[in-house]
Amino acid sequence: MKLVILFLVLSVLAIARSAPQYDDSRNAEILRLNIDNIGVDGYSFDFETSDGISRSEQAEVRNIGTDEEELVVNGVYRYIGPDGVEYVVNFIADRNGFQPQGDHLPK
Repeated sequence: MKLVILFLVLSVLAIARSAPQYDDSRNAEILRLNIDNIGVDGYSFDFETSDGISRSEQAEVRNIGTDEEELVVNGVYRYIGPDGVEYVVNFIADRNGFQPQGDHLPK
């Protein structure tokens, strides 16, 4: 389980690094960072940077100790696109995969 949580945290960091990089984002500062990970049955974190990027995510392990055990992740991230528009993506990730929703995404 600890390995799964570590993988998710590293994935989050990789996603944050792979976000579009604009000239002003190289100088972005972290305005807020909260992490709650006791390594047992889930985690939560949120952050916000000075270039308009933010993310909030919560995860919980469901059906602990059974064959149906799964990690369910809910979250939202926001960023300012090159067109100056704020994009918001709400998502859930569970046994059915990553399921994003946003006004700019195809239905």
